[in-house]
Amino acid sequence: MRRAIRNRAVKSEVKTLVVKARKSLVGGPVAESDRYALTLEAVQALDRAASKGILHRNNAARRKGRLTKLMAKLAITAPAPAGPAGKGKKGAAAAAPAATKPAAKPAAAKKR
Repeated sequence: MRRAIRNRAVKSEVKTLVVKARKSLVGGPVAESDRYALTLEAVQALDRAASKGILHRNNAARRKGRLTKLMAKLAITAPAPAGPAGKGKKGAAAAAPAATKPAAKPAAAKKR
């Protein structure tokens, strides 16, 4: 019984997020970054619900596809990152080693 109540609440929240994202994409004066954020939030909620088994994965994929198709139709892209300083700890740590990684050492010759 508890699971059914939780599932109903999650489904309702997912539907609400999808509708908000769709409305921001279709009409209304909303900033482009807000449109992207709302759509991203809806996609994440769909993924979460599918991973928990609340929604079937194909159902979630179909809804995500429809949202991304609307985004592509309006040519909305992800906002440009502010650089490594603008990211959190994990983002800055992951970006730093990639840029300053030393060259690999040549393999040592085998002694016989």
